[in-house]
Amino acid sequence: MTGETLFLAHRVPFPPDRGDKIRSHNVLRALAALGPVHVGTFDDGSGYGDQFLSGIAGSHHLVPRRKHDMLAAAEAMAKGHPVSLSAFANEGLRQWVKQVLHYRPIDAIYVFSGQMAQYVPVHFPGRTVLDLCDVDSAKFEAYGEAGHGPRAWVHAREARLLAAAEERFARMADTTLLISENEANLFRTRVSSMNHIDLRVMRNGIDAQFFAPDACPPQPTLYGPGPNIVFTGQMDYAPNVSAVERMVQRILPGIRDVHPGAEFHIVGRAPTPAVKALGKHTGVTVWGEVADVRPYLAEADIVAAPLTIARGIQNKVLEAMAMARPVLVSPEAATGIEAEDGRHFAVAEGDRMMIGRALALIDDADKARGMGAAAREFVLNEQSWPAMLAGLPQLLRPSDADPVRDAA
Repeated sequence: MTGETLFLAHRVPFPPDRGDKIRSHNVLRALAALGPVHVGTFDDGSGYGDQFLSGIAGSHHLVPRRKHDMLAAAEAMAKGHPVSLSAFANEGLRQWVKQVLHYRPIDAIYVFSGQMAQYVPVHFPGRTVLDLCDVDSAKFEAYGEAGHGPRAWVHAREARLLAAAEERFARMADTTLLISENEANLFRTRVSSMNHIDLRVMRNGIDAQFFAPDACPPQPTLYGPGPNIVFTGQMDYAPNVSAVERMVQRILPGIRDVHPGAEFHIVGRAPTPAVKALGKHTGVTVWGEVADVRPYLAEADIVAAPLTIARGIQNKVLEAMAMARPVLVSPEAATGIEAEDGRHFAVAEGDRMMIGRALALIDDADKARGMGAAAREFVLNEQSWPAMLAGLPQLLRPSDADPVRDAA
């Protein structure tokens, strides 16, 4: 395969330890296997960015940090732009992109997340693939509808302006990717028309060799006698915060009415003050960031994901399934995972149903083990990263004989 690729991402794709970085990391590795790749991205404070990019990219530009939220908001308000775009607008990166496109034989640009589409020149002659992952504007719309006062107004404004930008960027791109059919269908309802938009689905995969029941030594003393219910995720992310608050305040008490020893464990980096405060409740432990999440999954009796706002496919759910754990999910958290309720995981809508299905899994250990085994088999057969990324070469450099546009 000839030509080189420019890869633009809003966060350095390493380490692959949260949802969007898992996807961007695996996409970048697949692109590097196809040919030289040049990476423009923003550092997120991990400290690994330069070392990782030096080992995988032909060249790279790592912006030390994105704008402070207040500065980004001020610029966005003054210019009538979405805050999401202003936060990632950087003149140094813009100039680097121009130089790379001028001096290197770039015939494809892979844009990871809508924030980075602002760097693609209008008249770029090669292929552009826009990986939106999910419909961010819909998330802000949900925040606005659920909120009150000035913050709700800000979220509603962001939803409106970002939806217009998403449509504009999708028309600019040769192909736009979303993470699930649900997200693709949602996107279709939010644009004026699908003319000149090639919309496709590329689902998330999972590293089932890393997330495997026997991939880490047992730690039977990690938790108490339980039953132990676990939630994993980035704990300064609003949907995750809302989910654990729901679990502690409305679901766990019903479980503890039947099983007084039941405990809920919140595992994930950057817990907010509101999340830390949940640790004051009886039966709740806030672990914060851990070196390896796998033991915390492996020792769980149930992994719960009671999300009420969820965009795209939840990696936390796939990871728990790969670890052969029985997983209790809301319909929102199950979105995009083509598994069977009652066989591969348990889907529950509403707090009372969450309590009931959790109790059923606790009281029938054989059924819970069977569900975990079926979940892992599903991940092995249906959710591997090589299978998910097999179509990348054709997306980036299609043959003349194969029609590229498949207008939805």
